[in-house]
Amino acid sequence: MKIFKAEFAKGVVGGDYSTNDNLSQVAFLGRSNAGKSSVIGSLTGKKDLVKISKKPGLTIEGNFFRINDLFYLVDFPGYGYARRSIAERNRMVKRIFWYLESSNPMPRIVFLIIDGKVGLTKLDWEMIRVVRENKHNLIIVANKVDKIAKTKRAEQIATIIGESDGIEVLEYSAKTGEGRENLLNKIESFLR
Repeated sequence: MKIFKAEFAKGVVGGDYSTNDNLSQVAFLGRSNAGKSSVIGSLTGKKDLVKISKKPGLTIEGNFFRINDLFYLVDFPGYGYARRSIAERNRMVKRIFWYLESSNPMPRIVFLIIDGKVGLTKLDWEMIRVVRENKHNLIIVANKVDKIAKTKRAEQIATIIGESDGIEVLEYSAKTGEGRENLLNKIESFLR
């Protein structure tokens, strides 16, 4: 799949995840600072499309990006650490849960973005549980693989795959673009 058009469509802080055109949605979830926004920027080839920061917690709303006028990539706030009050962090997580449980239309696929160096955390497993309970398609994207020492990378990815309980794991680097074509092909396969 080639992305030739990518534009910001809307940001959601409430519970209205609907769109007037009812195009399919592809959701990106993950812990704060796992690189969700960076992955979307690298996929679209438009680094300025998505606000990216080294500080966790920059994304505070569900951001919809219309791609090729055919579907949406949806970038959600990270769960876990954020420079926000505990009440605001809890509200952000509740919005994600509401989206997974009640939105219309439902996402065609959920990509759980993790930091490949860190691996799966307890918070990731809580999100996996919610995604599975709501019967969504799920793929784990191990981002930041470029930051893993070459001598340890195969072992680290094997550990993530071993812990993934049968969920497909893709290697990715938003910085170098490694894995981009594979991820675009996965998205396309779920949109057919």
